[in-house]
Amino acid sequence: MPVTQNITATYRGPGRVLRRLLDAGQREDRALAYLMAGCVVVFIAQLPRLAREAHLTGQELNMLLGATLMAWLFIAPLLLYLLAAITHVVARALRGQGSFYGARLALFWALLASSPLLLLHGLVAGFVGPGLELQIAGLAWLLVFGWFWISGLLAAERGAP
Repeated sequence: MPVTQNITATYRGPGRVLRRLLDAGQREDRALAYLMAGCVVVFIAQLPRLAREAHLTGQELNMLLGATLMAWLFIAPLLLYLLAAITHVVARALRGQGSFYGARLALFWALLASSPLLLLHGLVAGFVGPGLELQIAGLAWLLVFGWFWISGLLAAERGAP
């Protein structure tokens, strides 16, 4: 199934989608592609906010873009791999039966699948700025991301259905 259809299906049943991705076999290249695509979308979502910040404060936009690019494409993937490993160890301590790959895939897929709300958050940050609207968009993304990640992690750690 194409990634866009999987993202749409995740909003209806995140555990089912992750189970289907896991049933496709352990494909580390696919998990890395999901992670990098998610990080690229997060970077793109930051562009309106960074442009606004550069305009309002007089900072150099290229410096802000470079720092954000470095953070999201080089540092964040390493931290997300570490976070996935920690969550798997915690799940294993709570009698989870999954693998490190399942925990990675749950986290990486949650980031990519929740990316449409991140894009909305970025647009609100760039065009509206700080305020209640930005907080609502951020909270919506956080709740959806958490829902996708926890549902996916539960599906991955339960082992075979």
